[in-house]
Amino acid sequence: MSCYSFATLRKSPALLSLTATERHVTLIWKVGVMITAEKPTRTPRHIQTERGCVTICGPVEGADILRYQMDEGLCAFRLPKEQQEALAEIARLPEGQVILALHDEQIIGYVTFHRPEEFERWAHDQVPGMLELGAIETSKRWRGLHIGRHLLEVAFGEGALEPYVIIATEYYWHWDLKGAGLSVWEYQKFLESLFNRVGLRRVGTDEPDILAHPANMLMARVGRLVPQESVLLFEESLYQNRWMF
Repeated sequence: MSCYSFATLRKSPALLSLTATERHVTLIWKVGVMITAEKPTRTPRHIQTERGCVTICGPVEGADILRYQMDEGLCAFRLPKEQQEALAEIARLPEGQVILALHDEQIIGYVTFHRPEEFERWAHDQVPGMLELGAIETSKRWRGLHIGRHLLEVAFGEGALEPYVIIATEYYWHWDLKGAGLSVWEYQKFLESLFNRVGLRRVGTDEPDILAHPANMLMARVGRLVPQESVLLFEESLYQNRWMF
């Protein structure tokens, strides 16, 4: 499957009107570095499913995350209790955001956003204004009800992430192939289609972990409030292993 050229991910702010949430987002840029950013609260979404009502809400504070119960089916990355503590830790980060899917005071799904790790080429000091879609998971008991799609739509809704370049580094060894009952290529197609719904597009890179397997993907979305200097820095970061003659 072909990758998008980075130019196709850009949109001109002059051509698009800003939402109330976008105007509320406060960003201070100095020499290309984002100093502070708010975490706009999304409007909760209530979904009626065959298993009951689900509420999508966030970003949720770390202390509030720990007050909920964690569904036992949320075990793709670590034990449910350990994952709950990890979610609370992400929520406490300066730009960490955790969007939850809740049913009867129980967490049944989540999606997280945080700054890329310091050792990555997309680290904050290298490419300001970036967030990584760190993880998205729906409990095994709640799959097939489009919870993941609703999580992403709420997370990206109301212009809340327009000030950021969002990346998602997808490695096949993290995918729950057995639980999903899919082959690696079927799962890749599923993820790409899911992320496409909120504007993430597959982009090319020479990042070694992405190149380690042909199913791995780097996906990205450039928000319409991202300064041009940050866009250029991200473009430059995609390919760093060029031969010099």
